[in-house]
Amino acid sequence: MTEIIVALSPPHPNDHPDNKMWVDEQIWGHRLWDSQSPWLIFLEFLTVAEACHRDGRLLDDQGPLYPLSYRPNKRMYLRNILYNNEIIFQIADRYADGATAWRHWLDWMQDNAQAVPDRDFSYLKSRFHSFHQFAALVGMIRSSTIESGSNKRWSSRFVFPFGPHGIYEDLNVTGSREYIYFGLPGELLYQMVIRSIHADALRPYLTAAFERQDPCDRLLALMQPDRPDDPQHRGNSYLPYASHPAFDAFAQDWLRVFELELPRFDAYPHLATLSAFHLALYQLVVAAKLCAEPPPSFVCEVVAPRKTLVRELSVMSYLRNNQLSLRAVEEYVRAIGRTPAWRTASTDPTGFAACRQLMRDHVRWPRDNDDYDGPAEPEALLAELRRAALARHRQHVANVHRSYGGGAGLVSRRGTNRVRYAPTDALLKALILANVPARMEYTEFLTVIFERYGLVFGEREARRVLNAEEFDKRAFQANSERLESRLRTLGMLRRLSDACAYVENPLRRTAL
Repeated sequence: MTEIIVALSPPHPNDHPDNKMWVDEQIWGHRLWDSQSPWLIFLEFLTVAEACHRDGRLLDDQGPLYPLSYRPNKRMYLRNILYNNEIIFQIADRYADGATAWRHWLDWMQDNAQAVPDRDFSYLKSRFHSFHQFAALVGMIRSSTIESGSNKRWSSRFVFPFGPHGIYEDLNVTGSREYIYFGLPGELLYQMVIRSIHADALRPYLTAAFERQDPCDRLLALMQPDRPDDPQHRGNSYLPYASHPAFDAFAQDWLRVFELELPRFDAYPHLATLSAFHLALYQLVVAAKLCAEPPPSFVCEVVAPRKTLVRELSVMSYLRNNQLSLRAVEEYVRAIGRTPAWRTASTDPTGFAACRQLMRDHVRWPRDNDDYDGPAEPEALLAELRRAALARHRQHVANVHRSYGGGAGLVSRRGTNRVRYAPTDALLKALILANVPARMEYTEFLTVIFERYGLVFGEREARRVLNAEEFDKRAFQANSERLESRLRTLGMLRRLSDACAYVENPLRRTAL
C-alpha cells in the first residue's frame, strides 16, 4: 500500500467564491455530493472522460493536477427530441400522412423547443424514411433512459451512454449549468482514476468505449444537427491527494471488470455500482486516517428470516462508521489549534487578530463579522469553527456514507427499520467480477474482500475486528453459510465436496 501523499494546496478562494468555508474540501475534496446516484456519478465521469478523449488527453496526467479542465457536450437538440417532446407520439397517431405529420411536429418544435440557438429541426426529414419511423425510433431510444422512473426535469434526463453522441452534461431548461444532478463526484472519480497506478491500463478500454461504432450511437448522431455544440469549459472540482491507496483499489476493480470484455455495455452497471462503493470507502478511509484509526470494517448481514446477532453487530458497525466523518471534521479543527503558529498567537494577549487570520488562511473562515460575532478569544473562535464546520458537514457530506453505500447496495434497511450493512446481489456480483479471476476457494474469497474492503461475513474475519464479548462463532458461521447459499443461487458458487466450495466468476469459466 502506498502512503497517502497530500500534494496540492487548497485552490485560491477566487476559484470557489461561494464556498464560505473550506473544511470538508481539504479533507476529501470538492466535492462529495450526497444527492447523486451511482448511475449519475458514472454518467458524470463519462462526460469528463469523453470530453478529454475528444481533446486527445484521456487519462493524460502530463498537465497540472489542478484545475481539471474539460468541455462536455450539451446535446440540447437531442434532449429536446427525446424528453421535451411528448407531442410526437400524439402527432404520429393522429396523422397517417407523413408530410402532414412532419409539418405539425416541426411547427410545434419551433414554438416549444428550449435552450437551442435555432429551433429549426427540419434537418431530420432527410435522415429518416418517414415521420412514423422517426417517432418509433424516438420511443425506442427513450426506453433506454437511465433511471427513467425519476421525476427529474427534462433537461436532466439521460439516455443510456451508447457512445459519444449520448454523453452530455447536466443542464437546466435554459441550458445553464447547475450542480444538482451532477454535483462533481464524477469529476472526483475521473481524477482518482488519472492519479491511480492503473490509469495507463484503463485508457485503452475507455478509448474503445468512446470509439465503438454502435448502431444506437449512430442513431443518436442522426438526431443532432451538423453544427458545433458550443461546449463550455468545466472543471470545478478539487481532489487534495496526488496519490492514494483508495484510488488504486478503485481503478484496479474497474480494470478487472473491463478485462472481462463483457458484451457491448454489460460492464456499465457493475462500474456504476463499484464507483459509488469506492467513493463511500474513500470517505471513510480518509476519515479513519485523520482520526489515527485503522481502516474501517463493515460487519455484513446476509439477511435471515429472523433477527440475528449478526444483524445487531451490523447495525453497530454502521453507526460507528457513520460517525467517522464527523469525528474527522472535529479532528481537523483541533489540529488547527495544535499548530505552532496558533499556539504562539493564542498566548499573546493581542493575538486574536493573528488567530483569526490563521484560520482564514486555513479554512477561509470567518470572512466577515457575520460569520463570527463572539468574544475576541482564540478558544471561542476555534469552538465556533467546530460548531459551524459540523453543521455544514451534516448538510451533505455526512450523508455520503449512507447515500452512496445505499446506492451501491452495501447499506440497507431491508427486513428491518434499522440501517445496517446487508449487501445486495448486484454488489456481490460486482465484487466477484472484480476479485475472482476464474474461481477461488470460498474462505479465500472471504479473506480477500475483508482485506481489500473490510467486509466481514465469516467467523475468521469477525474475530479480527470484534471484541471477545461481541464475537459469536456460531452466529458468523451461520451468516457465512447463508452467503454461500446465496452465491450458489446466483450461479457464482459451486460446492465440490463437504469441505470444498469455490466462488466462480461465471464470465471466466472457460478458463477453468
